[in-house]
Amino acid sequence: MGLVSLSLNAKTWQISPNDDLQQQLDNAKDGDIIVLSAGNYLGNFVVKHQITLRGEEGVIIDAQGDGHGLELINKNITIDNLSIKNWGSDLTEQHSGIYANTESTGLVIKNNTLAGDGFGLWFYKASELKVFGNTISGNTSLRSADRGNGIQLSNVQKAHVYGNETFKVRDGIYVINSRNNIIEKNTMHDLRYGIHYMYSYDNSVLYNEAYNTRAGYALMSSRRLTIIGNKTRDSEDYGFLLNFITQSTFENNHIKNVWTKPENKVLGRDGKGLFVYNSGYNTIAGNVVDTAEIGIHLTAGSEKAKVYGNSFINNPIQVKYVVNRKEEWSHEGKGNYWSNYLGWDMDSDNIGDVVFEPNDGIDKLVWQYPEMKMLMDSPAVIILRWIQRQFPVLKPPGVKDSFPLMRQPQLEDIQKTAVSPQQAITAD
Repeated sequence: MGLVSLSLNAKTWQISPNDDLQQQLDNAKDGDIIVLSAGNYLGNFVVKHQITLRGEEGVIIDAQGDGHGLELINKNITIDNLSIKNWGSDLTEQHSGIYANTESTGLVIKNNTLAGDGFGLWFYKASELKVFGNTISGNTSLRSADRGNGIQLSNVQKAHVYGNETFKVRDGIYVINSRNNIIEKNTMHDLRYGIHYMYSYDNSVLYNEAYNTRAGYALMSSRRLTIIGNKTRDSEDYGFLLNFITQSTFENNHIKNVWTKPENKVLGRDGKGLFVYNSGYNTIAGNVVDTAEIGIHLTAGSEKAKVYGNSFINNPIQVKYVVNRKEEWSHEGKGNYWSNYLGWDMDSDNIGDVVFEPNDGIDKLVWQYPEMKMLMDSPAVIILRWIQRQFPVLKPPGVKDSFPLMRQPQLEDIQKTAVSPQQAITAD
């Protein structure tokens, strides 16, 4: 152990694997910087003071299969450039690579690499938190349900979580009972849910990317979310799952390839690009849903939504929506782009001259009785569809786009009316 520099307020200490790291952490004063030299540091370490703990290249903290790698029990702590591995797997005890379970402010967790069985980063009752540049991986020898989440925010406010990568954990980023946070430009893959929200308000989810998941984004029981510019591809069940989401903005997101694997196929299990359940009073605009078994599925009272400027491309079923009244999916003379729209545009204003109705009564019968699929091309079904077209009074209520777009809108077309990220809450 050596003292590198000294100032009136703080010291910088150089620690080697031969030194007692926990003793040095206990003896440190607020403002000190502890720099770890390359090598293995075995054990579970507790940071009690407002310090910076930084690793040189080749530093490994090995928790030896139990407990937390690091436990933080103060505010204004910075953890920088550490490799942490082999912490415990007991999810009930919340075993984590880095664990902060106290009411703390000003934590900075950056540029760390974590690999283990339990939770990667766990934060409870923290505020003004910054988490960026970290890579977190789980253990695929465990069942998905037995792994921890990559980053867990519980009762957290004013956090900025950005530029992290999480994979092979349960959920990439899990947010519960938290407010005024930004989740931005993270990459999540090979897990259950990329980003998972529960009971959280006034949060922003911006420009993240998820792939190889069951659901790219599972957002539940939350309100006033700003969800802009996110991507998801190659998910099995849902691109985005919105469950009891209200008063939220869902714009300029891109969903690609949502398809249930053949070996997992059962009756009623279809890949849904956007699944909206019991969610109302939202804006859904400028999104692209490309190659999903069902483009968008709304159910259980998901009404009073503004739906416009979206692109539904190459989805065998574009819309699945059982509703008791007509739902207009356009806004101020602007509808959506449908790759299967067969109407025309005689005045060349990029708006189709024929109203687009993606579903009819036959579709609704098939949703109720999936066995009917084998009759879809039968003469009886063809005649029933013709009768509905000729006698609209017989047509049941459903989705109507009065101003379908003739070409797929570009991003700049939507940004004119979209909520900008600058309007989202910042954590700076």
